[in-house]
Amino acid sequence: MKTFNEIPSSEPSTDLLNELRLPEDLKKLSKKDLNIVADQVREFLLYSVGVSGGHFGAGLGVVELTVALHHVFDSPKDKIVWDVGHQSYPHKILTGRKKDLKNIRKNNGLHPFPSRDESSHDAFGVGHSSTSISAMLGMAIGKESSESKQVAVIGDGAITGGMAFEALAHAGSLEDDLLVVLNDNNMSISNNIGGISNYLNKIWSSKFYTQIREGGKKVLRFIPSAKRFASKAEISLKGMFTPGAIFEELGFHYIGPIDGHDLNLLIDTLKNLNNLKGPKFLHVITTKGKGYLPAEKDQIGFHAISKMPGPSELSMNKKPKYSDIFGEWACKKAEEDNNLIAITPAMTEGSGLVNFSKVFPDQFYDVAIAEQHSMTFAAGLACSGKKPVLAIYSTFLQRAYDQLIHDVAIQNLDVMLAIDRAGFVGEDGATHAGIFDLTFLRCVPNLTLMTPSDENELWLMLNTGYDLKTPVAVRYPRGSGPGSEISHSDEKIEIGKAKVIKDEESDVVLLSFGSLLSIAKEISEELNYSLIDMRFVKPIDESLLIKLAQSNKLLVTLEENVVAGGAGSAVNEVLNQNFISTNVLNIGIPDHFPKVGSPLDQKKEAGLSKENIIEQINKKLNSMK
Repeated sequence: MKTFNEIPSSEPSTDLLNELRLPEDLKKLSKKDLNIVADQVREFLLYSVGVSGGHFGAGLGVVELTVALHHVFDSPKDKIVWDVGHQSYPHKILTGRKKDLKNIRKNNGLHPFPSRDESSHDAFGVGHSSTSISAMLGMAIGKESSESKQVAVIGDGAITGGMAFEALAHAGSLEDDLLVVLNDNNMSISNNIGGISNYLNKIWSSKFYTQIREGGKKVLRFIPSAKRFASKAEISLKGMFTPGAIFEELGFHYIGPIDGHDLNLLIDTLKNLNNLKGPKFLHVITTKGKGYLPAEKDQIGFHAISKMPGPSELSMNKKPKYSDIFGEWACKKAEEDNNLIAITPAMTEGSGLVNFSKVFPDQFYDVAIAEQHSMTFAAGLACSGKKPVLAIYSTFLQRAYDQLIHDVAIQNLDVMLAIDRAGFVGEDGATHAGIFDLTFLRCVPNLTLMTPSDENELWLMLNTGYDLKTPVAVRYPRGSGPGSEISHSDEKIEIGKAKVIKDEESDVVLLSFGSLLSIAKEISEELNYSLIDMRFVKPIDESLLIKLAQSNKLLVTLEENVVAGGAGSAVNEVLNQNFISTNVLNIGIPDHFPKVGSPLDQKKEAGLSKENIIEQINKKLNSMK
């Protein structure tokens, strides 16, 4: 295996890889050539992601596994389902998309995750974790051809999700021919343990062992006591060398752990398993970032990278991100109140809580990929007199919606949600877009919902939400804000009160909810419109809305959320309930999922650029004449 210290600055020569058009071409190659292909896939992956940016470490870690899977199985007849999809770049390279990889995550480029619309080799569209086994099981049961195989590749992080274990329990109770591959990159194998494990696994996955094992079961079927003894003995023996007893108990034939970078071993093991009927579980050990030394040493930092910056970009002073501001606020508040408990479902770095976790380890819980648990865990903490603050991405909050209603809101518990990545998130596409939270949160009783428009507003709203003794949510966008100075004070804002930014006699009022205020200010200055920072979606400032509706001809609502049921709908409801017939224009995200591209591209597509908004307002005004 080749190892690299630097990302190639020019496209490498990948002569053997270039000859491959489809994954079936891998079947014609010897193991020696397959190892060369693996090296060339890794080198090209380094180069292409250096050009485009994107998910990085996970893909480097599964190069050998991907080559082995496509050598042994027959995609797309055989279905290979990748969980989450961070690790799918080598898969894309080997399934005819190599030349397009430099445009991944860009407008009209490749999707960052497997997508059924992009390739027949992408068996299932993904982006959120822990879905692969459920999807694969559905395919196994619903398949039209008895000859097709189903494979789910899931990581050690994703398998912690409750949905994955629900699927494992179901799959193991059936006799369908399927394979779960656990890509475990959270540990390494020592040479001695690895050698023993590899030897045993070659035996356990062989046809000889399988025949003895299955044949013995048929004989012992008629001797219940002997059957029970033999089964226990087998599990005990394997348990001395493997951690797989739990999967055996669920009904799987467990093999592992094996070295996930030993391509020859992977091929031999997968071939043996391919001939084995029923549910199988293969445990492979990989290293995230394998083959690129900086990524091996800093697996978190190289999970994903931006494109390689130029000298001018490196010297730029960068504004703090909203997540950094949240992390700073959490540290300050924890110094004042030891009842504060910060929680995150596997998003310590992304949520800005790295420093908090180090300074306040007894007040911090990363519960892994378990959004549902994180919410009810917070509810339990609140019942015990603690002040839980749950830092969660908007797109992942969707998974905890039942728990939010059933466990938090109905009991009116003192839980605060710090919702990051609200609105467009750019290159990760539709699966990660936080464009629904205003809609599904504002209908929940007992919940206060705030939308900060800049960095200081976030700080003030976090202060405000923390003092409430009821459920509260503060939603803020990805990345940096407009650059407002942060007060770092203990100041709070009045619940349900909007902020008048500009009051003009223009007959048009812009009502901005959150991140679009900067654009709204430009429009207000250019066209001399009145401008309101609404701040609260719930409770909304009804008295101000009624006053504005009675004195203006057109109210324009602006939000980085779907129009359907969003903040604009809340304004419409207030006017309708008070029998006011003022013209209202709701501007937000239309009824479709965003395409892959930059946040700027996505806003333009949704009609949320400055020019698009002005055009919509003028069209509405012309219709009123």
